[in-house]
Amino acid sequence: MRKLLFTLVAFTISIASFAQPENKKNTSIIETRSADHFMIQLGTNFWTGTADSVKNTIKGFNRSANLYVMLDKQFKNSPKFSLGIGVGVGTTNIYFKKMEAKITANNSKLPFIRTDTGNNYKKYKIAAAFLEVPLELRFTSNIDNPNKAIKAALGVKVGTLINAHTKGKNLLNSAGSKLNGFTYKESSKAFFNTTRIALTARVGYGIYSIFGSYAISNVFKDGVAPDIKSGQIGICISGL
Repeated sequence: MRKLLFTLVAFTISIASFAQPENKKNTSIIETRSADHFMIQLGTNFWTGTADSVKNTIKGFNRSANLYVMLDKQFKNSPKFSLGIGVGVGTTNIYFKKMEAKITANNSKLPFIRTDTGNNYKKYKIAAAFLEVPLELRFTSNIDNPNKAIKAALGVKVGTLINAHTKGKNLLNSAGSKLNGFTYKESSKAFFNTTRIALTARVGYGIYSIFGSYAISNVFKDGVAPDIKSGQIGICISGL
């Protein structure tokens, strides 16, 4: 994983070194434009490849947030295009209804347990956080006024898992009555694929855009669960 991240950073820096202004007009624009910025993403997550028994218990809106610090370099002969690279944290949350995942179990396969007929949590989720390096090829239609420009980006992000846990809140009995308001949490990376590689895209106007990402790596390790992949769709706020 470290070698992959190092290679990606080195490749990006080597390309970005060619990003210089084309003429005097562009020079003044670049000198007044910040090369670093934050990229904030608020979205909903989804899984593909799940068994129906699990898929039918996943709730529709699985909120999460990503935050990156980005550097942006324009290309020498095409200042409307630039390369963005950064580092930050990406998160995923998948919420379930009357289903639990035993991520601390000593099983060869990850147990997903239905809780229809017994005690169950009103709120239950699988959550994960990744340290990520995003890389984007960007287009801005108006380099004189980026805040009033159409923008688009295609890219990839590579991440390493820093935390994975399940959390249940508000325990109910089979009749739906509240038993307690405690929060129960289990943390373990044992079943999870600790490397995530995802393709990314976004398009928008000014500082706002719609983004999407889809992982080409599986959520869980080979053999412990079906080949489940994760995706995300949402709103992005970014200066570039």
